[in-house]
Amino acid sequence: LSMKILKNYLYNVAYQLFAIIVPVITTPYITRVLGTKGVGVNAYTNSIIQYFVLAGSIGISLYGNRIIAYERDDRSKMSQTFWSLQIVRIFAILVAYAAFLIFLFLSHGYRLAYISQSIQIIAVAFDISWLFMGLEDFRRTVIRNFIVKLFSTIAIFTFVRDSGDTLLYITILSLSFLIGNISLWTHLNQVVDVPAFRQLTFTKHIKGSFFLFIPQISMQIYLVLNKTMLGNMKGVVSVGFYENSDKIVRILLTVITAITTVMMPRMANTFIHKQYQKLNSYLYETIDFVSCVSVLMTAVLAGVAPTFSIWFMGDSFAATGPLIAVLSLVGPIIAWSTVFGSQFLVTTGREHQFTVAVTAGAFVNLIANLFLIPPFGAMGAVIATVIAETLITVVDVWFAGAYIPLKPVVQEKWKYVFAGILAFFATRFLNTSMPGNFISLGVQALAGTIIYLSVCVVLNTSFTTSAFKRVVHFIQIRRNQ
Repeated sequence: LSMKILKNYLYNVAYQLFAIIVPVITTPYITRVLGTKGVGVNAYTNSIIQYFVLAGSIGISLYGNRIIAYERDDRSKMSQTFWSLQIVRIFAILVAYAAFLIFLFLSHGYRLAYISQSIQIIAVAFDISWLFMGLEDFRRTVIRNFIVKLFSTIAIFTFVRDSGDTLLYITILSLSFLIGNISLWTHLNQVVDVPAFRQLTFTKHIKGSFFLFIPQISMQIYLVLNKTMLGNMKGVVSVGFYENSDKIVRILLTVITAITTVMMPRMANTFIHKQYQKLNSYLYETIDFVSCVSVLMTAVLAGVAPTFSIWFMGDSFAATGPLIAVLSLVGPIIAWSTVFGSQFLVTTGREHQFTVAVTAGAFVNLIANLFLIPPFGAMGAVIATVIAETLITVVDVWFAGAYIPLKPVVQEKWKYVFAGILAFFATRFLNTSMPGNFISLGVQALAGTIIYLSVCVVLNTSFTTSAFKRVVHFIQIRRNQ
């Protein structure tokens, strides 16, 4: 991979690591201060607001990222496209917020929480991160995210003191989202020109974003509907258990999928220039990387889950231990679906196939929730998520197989799985026989990682072999200098 891709990945990973550190600091505090009900109220009301956020987004972030990558070599054309998309989004946000006000009038509970959460709807109107991602300028968005998260973390510890501050906590999170989005506008004049309003086009962009809006609706169903259905069937406490389990798993996933975020604009630009061999090469390297890292993270997280959940969130969240262990299985599954779905099918203009995959997963998730949540509660929602994500990945890979050879993709991936199984059992053995404190958990995670990487080296996996060669090459270059 080129130095620019590596640089962007390191920027993205640096932020993702910071994004991990922040919840590591805030989550134990918030779970103890707000309690299961406060956490559940935030998760439940946020799940409702996300439907309005989705409606206001209308697929522009994903579509905009791709089309900016297509047109970035022509600043004038790209500028007109940006302003066209931005005007469409602002109009969509106004409609979405009007719909929210109707919902608020009809709702009977958590009204103040909904109002605070609704700041996120307004924030979407100012979100232009997709522009900078399409330009492969990850530095600006990363620095913005660093600063906003830092100040929001300080605000949480300063002002959120007890369970009565749930509303304040929601407001801090929502305002940080709004302020972060507005801050990017200070860089706008450096990358786009003033629009020629008579030359703006809306119809084709509405159509293009709508095709990506459909799969996003489906994705929202299996990402958010779990919490909505749990809240309605089992109460907000169950939502709190599911929310925190899901949060921990997806925090780790952000490090894995950071490479996909970086690769999407690069692959889109490569595709538009018809460099298909290079496109496939990017895909193979990415899937090998995410396979190795995601299996490792799944094995270690599932191994330490029982005592980690209590140490991290407190005794009242002990029920999340089994939830985290099962939900961690989606690590490699989502890693693959992100690469084949978002990175390949969407960037190469095959979003209709991506839509089919996500819609099928959403439908299965809905049905599974109806059958599994009543008897199993939060665990039922977790199992439904794993089933849905697996189906999406299978369909994504099946569609991609019509355009690229799949043998290099699946070849020798069993080695990572085998190493992961050994690492899991070793980590879980240590977890059951050691105390659940920070040092013990660190030792368990380190032991699992060493075992995993050692097995990978012994089995001569493609990623570890390639990484070793690159390290040797780098050392040789440094010596020659």
